[in-house]
Amino acid sequence: MSTAARLVEHSWNEKLGAIGLTHAGVIAIEVLDAQGPMTQAQLAQYVRVQAQTMGKTLSRLEAHGHIVRVRSTSDRRSHVVSLTEQGKEAVAAAVEMERSVLASASIDPDLLRQELQAVVRELASQFANSPGEGALIENSPSTR
Repeated sequence: MSTAARLVEHSWNEKLGAIGLTHAGVIAIEVLDAQGPMTQAQLAQYVRVQAQTMGKTLSRLEAHGHIVRVRSTSDRRSHVVSLTEQGKEAVAAAVEMERSVLASASIDPDLLRQELQAVVRELASQFANSPGEGALIENSPSTR
């Protein structure tokens, strides 16, 4: 499974680069598309990465016009991250690129996605029940 994942991700990243995205960027914009605007810290927590890592990802997304960051009116120390129209278009393009990567394989990509989602949900549930670990978000893009 890990070899297949690496090969698919490598192929997908090559396509994503053409529209200024990376795999990490797609995850961030999919969350924003599904959940709406949120702070950078909330987004980092949601996708389970360090705030500094999310900051670098968001800087690339902002440079390509996919997101905007605006200082929060309720907490001047934080920024609210929102998806732009260009970012919404990028989400749709990324989904299509993912499908095109899998199209060359002799499998049904929708069925594969469903099966992998079941694996992710099961493993996330086990992980969330481990002592000292927080629960993964059930409706995150990686489990959709």
